[in-house]
Amino acid sequence: MAKMRAMVVPKRGAPFEAEERDIPVPGPEEMRLRVLACGVCHSDVVTVLGLLPSVKYPRVPGHEAIGVVDAIGEGVHGWSVGARAGVGWFGGSCGYCRRCRRDAAFACENVNSQTGVTRDGGYATHMIAHVSAVAHVPDDLDPVESAPLLCAGVTTFNALRNTGAGPGDIVAVHGVGGLGHLGLQYAARQGFRTVAVNRGRDKEALARSLGASDYIDSADEDPAKALTAMGGAKAILATVTDGKAMQAISGGLGPNGVMMVIGAVGPLTVDSFDLLGKRASVKGWYSGVTRDSEDTLNFSQRNKVASMNEIYPLEKAQEAYDRMMSGKARFRVVLRMDA
Repeated sequence: MAKMRAMVVPKRGAPFEAEERDIPVPGPEEMRLRVLACGVCHSDVVTVLGLLPSVKYPRVPGHEAIGVVDAIGEGVHGWSVGARAGVGWFGGSCGYCRRCRRDAAFACENVNSQTGVTRDGGYATHMIAHVSAVAHVPDDLDPVESAPLLCAGVTTFNALRNTGAGPGDIVAVHGVGGLGHLGLQYAARQGFRTVAVNRGRDKEALARSLGASDYIDSADEDPAKALTAMGGAKAILATVTDGKAMQAISGGLGPNGVMMVIGAVGPLTVDSFDLLGKRASVKGWYSGVTRDSEDTLNFSQRNKVASMNEIYPLEKAQEAYDRMMSGKARFRVVLRMDA
């Protein structure tokens, strides 16, 4: 039987191990992808450290996978072998429960699946996915360059387009990193007055080159006061992983403004009087379902939004993961599945 290669977490907290396995056969309503590239995301720590009870070992992480449809299971329609496809964090849905029927498939009552967490993901040459989790990928998108768009990309793009902000509104992107460098591009190309907020001036030139019209150094001035002086932000895209930094900027919302929290910081304290007075809100945002991934990829292709990546071969997944966790990568890390 033909073999595949995978980088596996054998048990909670253990380093990655290279494995050779039989190539799996897709079951009903499943597809097999020959993976070309997979992003290494900070959320992979959920699998590596077993942060959810749903993680069962051994497990192959990876939820930013782009590849080619390699085999199709019974009951799959609308796909053909050889088609370009991708899989993100969203692991699929039933399509018929109350939540799915009300445009909330991400919270499906019957399927609670996350790619690379509850089922094996893209740190491998092949993977199986439920058909509802697979997104169509434009043929001319480079898989290595575009893999991070299936998590970091869809999370920022989808959050921004759900803020209620319109062209010309002030949108602040808090943090110029793996999420923020994409958020700046999406915000600028959606017509917002894009404000980059980051600690220090070392990323100012980069932020402006990505589309920021204004830059706030949060180490030098109060970001909330600076945004208020501009008229207040219609939206703040909070990508940082520092709760105190998020709290410090929330006061920069304008009337009816919303702070979209996409950086995981645990408990977060905000001033309720400030929210009440402005009719403002703080909202968590799930990355997106399959159609959101497709919208992200298509928008990125048409508007030339690109992820800045550091590339590693599959066999160096441990080195790639460590580089990502160090916070020193500029800005995403991607595994390339060379034959």
